[in-house]
Amino acid sequence: MNPKTLLLTSFTAGALLTGPALAEDKLNYFTWSGYELPVFHEAYTAAHPDALEVSVFGDDDDAFTKVKSGFRPDLAHPCYDKIARWNAEGLLQPIDTARIPNWDHIFPVFRNLPDIQAGDGKVWMVPWDWGNTSVLYRTDMVAPDADMSWNMLWDPQYAGRLATIDAVHDTPLVAAVLAGVNPFDMSESDLEKVADKLREQRPLLTTYTTDMTSVEQSLASGELVAAMTWNASAVALKAQDVPVEFMDPKEGMLTWTCGFVMLKDTPNTDLAYDFINSRLEASSGKHLIEDYGYGTSTDSAFAAVPAETLDELKLPADPQKMLETTIFTGPMKQNDALAKMFERIKAGG
Repeated sequence: MNPKTLLLTSFTAGALLTGPALAEDKLNYFTWSGYELPVFHEAYTAAHPDALEVSVFGDDDDAFTKVKSGFRPDLAHPCYDKIARWNAEGLLQPIDTARIPNWDHIFPVFRNLPDIQAGDGKVWMVPWDWGNTSVLYRTDMVAPDADMSWNMLWDPQYAGRLATIDAVHDTPLVAAVLAGVNPFDMSESDLEKVADKLREQRPLLTTYTTDMTSVEQSLASGELVAAMTWNASAVALKAQDVPVEFMDPKEGMLTWTCGFVMLKDTPNTDLAYDFINSRLEASSGKHLIEDYGYGTSTDSAFAAVPAETLDELKLPADPQKMLETTIFTGPMKQNDALAKMFERIKAGG
């Protein structure tokens, strides 16, 4: 999920044709960098060669701003906590679950999320991926008896060797948890407590970023002792034999889920359904789990992954079990106020 300037890439695949090729519309898919890989939608490519254009965004706020400003993909890939925001702007059209053969294979905990319900067998988002946000730290650079807490990212002894995620639903949310307030429904006084906690952290950090590649490089070199990351960074660094651990904080990891939304008035509805359905195949989710260390929304994908692999990745076969001990990042009522406050604090305010 690295931030990049908006780019447009087309993925094509050859096909054997018995007659003249007919021109086909292209589906425009707007997603996080790294989620555009053809291995995640092989069935779509086989059925519709040269019928996909991919645009990438750096984070949810970047995606929302571009679409609100007039960019119109057919499908987008925001996270659950932002769905109400997209809906409030009238950007989405309902997705008919009757056209999603694997809908019943989506774990109930995701299928029944309140803010995706559009009534009468329809939803605003089809959940696809989920994962955790936590502290990734160098095990050889912190004390063996170090407190397994989000407070590690506020520890003065690591000043100048810490990094955190530049997103309102990550760092400010954790600051709220540590400040002892409900991050999803805050009063004015609660917001000020969060602001104080963020101000306390700011001078200790080297950066606020969503560029996980740079964070991973800094952890590998020892420039960073600890950083807020997603599962994929732990998988990548362990594969390089870097001594890191993805913390299970006593306050709870953050758990997020993202998925596919269909933009209002898209002319490519049939292609959009074909794409979504290809992403819900077990082979697609299996790649997401094994290559990135993220969870996928379907039980069929989890069933295709060996139990020892899930254990190694610290993923439960049923995400409901993990959600019992983590903090699920749902909608935050004070999102806009929190975002403005976070920007002021990052700027030194």
